[in-house]
Amino acid sequence: MILSVDGVEFSYKSRKILNNIKFEVKRGEVVSILGVNGAGKSTLLKCINKILKPKKGTILIDNFDIDKLNNSELAKLVGYVPQKSEGNYMTVFDTVLLGRKPHIKWEVSERDIELTYKVLKLLDLEDYALRYTNELSGGELQKVIIARALVQEPKVLLLDEPTNNLDLKNQLEVMKIIKDVSKSKNIASIIVMHDLNLALRFSDKFIMLKDGYVYAYGGKEIITPENIKAVYGVDVIIENVKGYSVVLPVS
Repeated sequence: MILSVDGVEFSYKSRKILNNIKFEVKRGEVVSILGVNGAGKSTLLKCINKILKPKKGTILIDNFDIDKLNNSELAKLVGYVPQKSEGNYMTVFDTVLLGRKPHIKWEVSERDIELTYKVLKLLDLEDYALRYTNELSGGELQKVIIARALVQEPKVLLLDEPTNNLDLKNQLEVMKIIKDVSKSKNIASIIVMHDLNLALRFSDKFIMLKDGYVYAYGGKEIITPENIKAVYGVDVIIENVKGYSVVLPVS
């Protein structure tokens, strides 16, 4: 296992957000975290990335206890794409190159430059390399932030609603890139998702959160009308359309 979460609990003041969260993720897997707003999805990602400190439990990445890692050591293991990002007066190239910071000892190397160009090409951002990030659309900026995380060469990639602000074409492209990179680089990607159909199309496993607990964890077999009703309070049917499972609300 590349990621092990065992007994994690987290509270904001007296309000418990996460309760006894347990799951494991293998290398190369894409795992979607599902649940209603306020279920603790983003909080869970922030605990894995040490932005928030759990009250209880342990989180291991590549057998390292993250509590014993400093920020630079953790950044070599984990890439993080937050839910919201803002542009500034840095070029796209320099913003993506910043993802190499944990690996740079004295100065930027040829390999750092080469990796940055490769990731820009991967996300079809080559033509944007010299533009300032505050000139980009929300969708373009989102792809830049994903590129910055990928250039870190992480073992675990955490993405909080990565298709936010993206049109349909870019949603599919970004999710396909995440899936392909996870497989080709043998890294684990954990994604907070609201779109059940995108999650079904590109994910290997699913964590369904309800009231701070893991309601269900597993493969596509757990994405059932019964579980969706229990977690989201919505009646659905699941149909097969040209080989893809599609969730359709019926009320």
